[in-house]
Amino acid sequence: MNTQYLNGLPAEWAATAEVFAALGDGTRQTILLLFEPGEAIALKTLVDSLPLSRSATVHHLKALEQAGLLVPLKHGRSLSYTLNAARLVEALDRVKDYAAAYLTATDVKADGQDAGPARIRRAEDAQR
Repeated sequence: MNTQYLNGLPAEWAATAEVFAALGDGTRQTILLLFEPGEAIALKTLVDSLPLSRSATVHHLKALEQAGLLVPLKHGRSLSYTLNAARLVEALDRVKDYAAAYLTATDVKADGQDAGPARIRRAEDAQR
């Protein structure tokens, strides 16, 4: 995954960007939908469940792992994965909170000018 665009972002936003970059691929979305809560799925099962080669499947699994969405579990020589739903919820919450603050900031501005990002940065700075 090309993370060149993440330079200069605060760490929490870089992590969120990685999650959304990983979710930008339909195959990766399909992989995530295979997981049930608390379930681990063996690599072989994932490979057999997708109309992809083993190497293509592993490529997508690595991208999801790099984004923190999948956690690899090694048992001897076998490998399985589990979904890190907390990482997904964290990214969604960050974007939801930003959007809510942005809408609030733009709604209260009397002259109709978009003052969202500056106001949000001030609010984030005040929380630190």
